Order: sequence, then structure tokens, then C-alpha cells
Amino acid sequence: MRTAEHLVRSAFVATAVVACTALVAPSAVALAGAAAGPTSAVAAPAPAVAATTSLVAPSALAPVEATPSDVDEPILSLPEPTGRYPVGLMPLHLVDEDRADPWVPEARRELMVSLWYPAVPRGEIAPYTSEAVSTAIIEAARLPVAPDILTTVEAHAYDRAPALPGKRPLVVLSPGASLSRESLMSLAEDLASRGYVVAGIDHTYEARVVELPGDRVAGCLLCERENTAELGAWVAHGRSADIGFVLDELTGGRLGRHAPAIDARRIAVVGHSLGGASAAVSIMDDPRVDAGVNLDGTFQVDFPEGGADRPFLMLGGAAHEPGASDGTDWPDNFARLGATSRWLQVPTANHGSFTDQLMFLDQLGVPLPGGPGTVGGERGVRITSAYVGAFLDRHLRGLDAPLLDGPSPAYPEVEFEG
Repeated sequence: MRTAEHLVRSAFVATAVVACTALVAPSAVALAGAAAGPTSAVAAPAPAVAATTSLVAPSALAPVEATPSDVDEPILSLPEPTGRYPVGLMPLHLVDEDRADPWVPEARRELMVSLWYPAVPRGEIAPYTSEAVSTAIIEAARLPVAPDILTTVEAHAYDRAPALPGKRPLVVLSPGASLSRESLMSLAEDLASRGYVVAGIDHTYEARVVELPGDRVAGCLLCERENTAELGAWVAHGRSADIGFVLDELTGGRLGRHAPAIDARRIAVVGHSLGGASAAVSIMDDPRVDAGVNLDGTFQVDFPEGGADRPFLMLGGAAHEPGASDGTDWPDNFARLGATSRWLQVPTANHGSFTDQLMFLDQLGVPLPGGPGTVGGERGVRITSAYVGAFLDRHLRGLDAPLLDGPSPAYPEVEFEG
């Protein structure tokens, strides 16, 4: 039996200011054969006895050398959503009684999920984070700011506000390795303001820190593992199982009368980094998923040679271009997709440009990794929201989305690979 427990206290929100790179080079394991590896969700692959390579490698927001004077009394905020609907936020604690936790097999799999949705603008704005989560993130990043600074982030979603009537498409967000669900909060708020229900998942033991009911805190066991292709594929499949369980819960009518109504015929999965690889696995594992998006993630499991028949958006930086550091990972996988899919490049983007991370560094006055030409700040999240929103509008709603048809003068940073 599966149960869903609603939190009775403020939403847990954590924007991970520590990013990681894509886990590993692309796996040679095709989706059809990946089950032969350690993907049973019973026990994680054993860590190497003397591992020297961290699975969570420093990337977009590696520890920054800066002095306190560089970040004098910053105000952190998310950009205003572009849609016409006010946004609500509902925190959920979900327990899969049918599945052992892949990291702690003696326990059932627990997930923290945030729901963003069109709402009646009533009550207080939901808190952005707890002090404990903020402290864990800031200390890991070694930023010269107050540990609780992320509790001051100005967001826009009303805490547990009643949902507006009407069934709406569902978008599931999966963050990068070591990152929390709120690393994609700007995207979540924007999509919700445009009429989507958005579910952001914290993949327990794969984020820097996850707060669970009863004052329990789960650390990052993934961060302690050696970076291997086998582990990358195993985690991507495990996340696909997480996503499938969340879909079961959200479409099962068990969320209560003030919760948003979901149209189970229109579902997409969007992920950043490892989350993007997980979106690709989900679109192949789960026939309920109608569209997918990979934000700058290495594919841990390749699409099958026979191709994929559902639309998929690949939006990334220069590392995925032919001949670049990611090898043929993106070209090979894009070649297996159909005509409705798109590959868009932002050559000046950093790995964190597609999340809130670089925006917060910009607001803190910390120089962006990659130099002054890096797409970051609010511009990065605006590009991400615009193209992901257009892709979902086209494939979940059947709306015209000319932004996907070729280069746009509004976004000259974006190049079309296909």
C-alpha cells in the first residue's frame, strides 16, 4: 500500500548553491538492456574502498574565493513569473510503501515534493528555505555570507493557497546531483503562472540535504560515491522510479480538495544535469510521460537505437557540441529522436546557467564562473523558462510556439543544432 502524507508545517525549500557536473561520460548501455545492471532499487553499488573521484564534482558553483565586502547586504529574489496566474505552493511528503529505499534498503522510499500551481492569491508567501537547509548549502559552497541567507530569498508562491479550478497539465522537475528541488524554482513558478501544475522532487540521499518530517535530515550519500558509468545509469533508473511513484500519487486523486486538479493525459518530465538524464529514462520507461527536457545533462543511459517517438528538448551549453568535452553523447542521442524534438545550444552558458544558482551568485556580487561573458543572473533563467515553456506549450497543449522554429532576436544567445 502506498500512502501520501501532507506536511503540516511550512514548505521546505532549498536552493542548492553547490552544483555538480554531469555524472559521467555517456553510458554505452541502451535503455532496453540497462536492467541487467544494478538497477533493482534494493541496494546501491558498493562504494570503492579508496575512491579518489567524487561523484559530485565541482562545477557551476564550486567554492568561490571572495571576501565579505564583495557581498554587502545582498537581497536575493526570484524573477517575476511571466504568466497571468498567481502561484500557490503545497509541500508534500510521500512514502512508497511498496519500494525499499535504494540508498537505505531497510527503509521505505520517502520523497519530499513541492507542488506549484495556479492559485487563489491568499495568505502568506511560502518561505523559501529553512535555516538548516540554507546553512548546509552555504557551508558546502564556502560562500562568505550568513549561513541563513537563503531564508531571505523573495519568492512569489502563496503558502498552501487554494488551487484555481480546472484540470491542468503536469510537469515533473528533477534537479541535478547534489541539488535540491528548489534549484529550479524560478522555472517552477514561471510554468505554474502559465497554467501548469509543477512537481519538484527531492531525490532523497541524492541532494546535499533533504529535510523530512520529525526533524530528520537526510544527507547526500550519492556525493560519497565514486563517479562511474554503472552508478550513473543506476541512479538515473532509480530516479525514474521516483518519478513514476510521484505520478501515481499525483494522478490518484489523493491530494485533497484544495489541491490542484491534474490532467493525467498531459505529462512532461524536465530535469537539469543528472535530472535531465533521468527525464530521458522516464520518457522511455513510463508511457504516461508525453514529453521530456534535458537541461545540460550527460545522458547516463542512451536512447535505444530504434529511436524514441515522443518529443524531447535538449537545452545545453558548449560542452555538448560535436567535438567538445562531452564527446558524441548529445549528437548520438539526438540522432535517435524524431522530428518533433529540438537541440538548442547556449555556447556562453555555464552548467548552472539553467538553474537559479548563477542568479544568486550574481545577486551576491560574486563573479560568475566562466568570466563576464557567461550567461547567468536572471538572463539564464529567463532563457530556460522561455524555451521550456514554449516546448511544453506546443507538446502538452497544442499551442503555437514559433520560438522553437528558429533563432530569435529576443534570445540571440540560443543556437539551433536541430
